[in-house]
Amino acid sequence: MGSIAGSSRVSVERVAEAAARRSVIVIGLGPMGQAMAGAFLDQGYEVTVWNRTASRADALVARGAVRAASVAEALAAGELVILSLTDYAAMYAVLEPAATALAGRVLINLTSDTPEKARAAARWADGHGAVQLTGGVTVPPSGIGQPASVTFYSGPRQVFDACRPVLEVVTGSTDYRGEDPGLAALFYQLGMVMFWTSMLAYWQAVALADANGLSAADILPHANETANSLPGFFAFYAERLDAGRHEGDVDRLAMGLASIEHVLHTNADAGVDTALPAAIADLFRRGVRAGHGADSFSSLVELMKAPEAAER
Repeated sequence: MGSIAGSSRVSVERVAEAAARRSVIVIGLGPMGQAMAGAFLDQGYEVTVWNRTASRADALVARGAVRAASVAEALAAGELVILSLTDYAAMYAVLEPAATALAGRVLINLTSDTPEKARAAARWADGHGAVQLTGGVTVPPSGIGQPASVTFYSGPRQVFDACRPVLEVVTGSTDYRGEDPGLAALFYQLGMVMFWTSMLAYWQAVALADANGLSAADILPHANETANSLPGFFAFYAERLDAGRHEGDVDRLAMGLASIEHVLHTNADAGVDTALPAAIADLFRRGVRAGHGADSFSSLVELMKAPEAAER
């Protein structure tokens, strides 16, 4: 099968052989890295680990992992390198001093960062004779090693296919998104923007309920009903959004603004922090000022895509 496009020193055959040897290197032993290294040990893999604070490897070494004294020593242990670091700046800080040892390695980069930084890191890896497979893990450490857990991947398809048995140890489901190394990071961030804002909305509801003498348990059934209704709205608006249709036949932004103003005043009256509903109300007002009052509130997506153009 020959070498992988973009890196003449990494061959598909060697990647497949490395996967078959069931041997991996895990660099970065925060909670995610610990969980990943543990999952490989559970599956009988030979696991070499490195972390800047060496003591974080103690429990893993007690289970059979090999602690490398340096990054270069870790890289010398094999071809498949799992990276679980804070961000790509941390990746460069860790790998650049050992860059001469990267040739022939596959960097399975499960570090969270932006799509552009993932693309730049893939180019950097290629410049050192390595190849990057970007990953976006969608679960917390407790989900590592579970059959139903999912990780997005992108990068060279041949690398993904050759490494798939190894990747399935991290999470049972592997969702390949394409050759562009930034796509896995993009899909991960798409999930995160929805997760963080949704959870903040829930915290806001809990705070408002508490100010009115209700507990989180009291409002849980209603919160679940509301959350469970969202997929229907996603499906309804998806076709319209893709077609650029925002007619106000079902809802109108001006009415939405009135509703969010009521939400804002309800929180203010209860003495609850209003930063979140105020930000949402501001976005609705900007949409109305841009001339979309009679359109669907889905028209706000155009404001989000190009705020300056939409408000002219």
